[in-house]
Order: sequence, then C-alpha cells, then structure tokens
Amino acid sequence: MTAMTPTRTEPDLSFLLDHASHVLRTRMSAALAEIGLTARMHCVLVHAMEEERTQIQLAEIGDMDKTTMVVTVDALEDAGLAERRPSSTDRRARIIAVTPKGARIAGRSQEIVDGVHKEALSDLTKEDRRVFLSILHSLVEGPLATPVENPRPVRRARQHGKQGRNK
Repeated sequence: MTAMTPTRTEPDLSFLLDHASHVLRTRMSAALAEIGLTARMHCVLVHAMEEERTQIQLAEIGDMDKTTMVVTVDALEDAGLAERRPSSTDRRARIIAVTPKGARIAGRSQEIVDGVHKEALSDLTKEDRRVFLSILHSLVEGPLATPVENPRPVRRARQHGKQGRNK
C-alpha cells in the first residue's frame, strides 16, 4: 500500500455481497447438477408449479432474458420435465406446464436448494441467522430494492463453469 492509496472508511460491502453470492451460486450449481438441473431450470419448474404462468412471466421472476428463457424451457422440454401449452385463461398465450416427472424433480431440487441454503448459514447461531436474514430482507426491500438507471449498464458477475446447453 502506498501513501497515495485512499483510506477505506467502510467495509467493502460490494466485495462481501458479490463474493458470498458467487460462492453460493457455485455450490448451488454443483448440487443441482447432481440431478441434471441448473438453477434456472429449478427456478422455472418451481414457479411454473405455483400457478399458470407464461414464459415471459417466468423470465421476469427468474431475471432471465428472452433467449436464456427459451433455452431453459427447451432443456426442460427435452428432459420431459415441462412443456409449453395453451393457457386456460388466454387462448393467445402459452404457459409452461410442469409434467409429473418435472414435479418430482422440482420437489427434489427444492430439497437440494434448501440444503445448500441451510449449509451456507450453518456456522451462524439460530439468533444470528434470524437477524442476518431480517437485515438482508430489509436491504433488498429498502435501499437495495431497485437498480438505478445507468447510461452504462452494470453487468452481473460472470458465472464460471456454466453448464452446457443440453444439461
């Protein structure tokens, strides 16, 4: 460190949150890969089971662009876990319907996701977990709820070791 290096007056929140998020994503990816899913596939299955939803609605929930959503649903269809069907309420819309096989896999993937989350917080006491999650909820529902408009869009951190398209 040189004399010209600025003095840090606050913890590097960006690094802490980004690093924790990256490690959690890699653990989640590895755990779900054991049953042939990606985190995106899990997200689509679980949210498609909650109620009748279109690809566009599911893409918004999962924060996916149109191309990524199409690839994800194609992979779910290829695996026999979901299918595109006409909506029962809007004949112009197509929804993503989870197959019985997909429902079984979604149940297993939710157990895996819950386990990864539990393991990530396992070094914290029950009270520390409660406080941490409460504070995190306050942040994402308050000052960190909405990205600001930016003429130079910020890219999300690149995920290393992405699964192939057909996995």
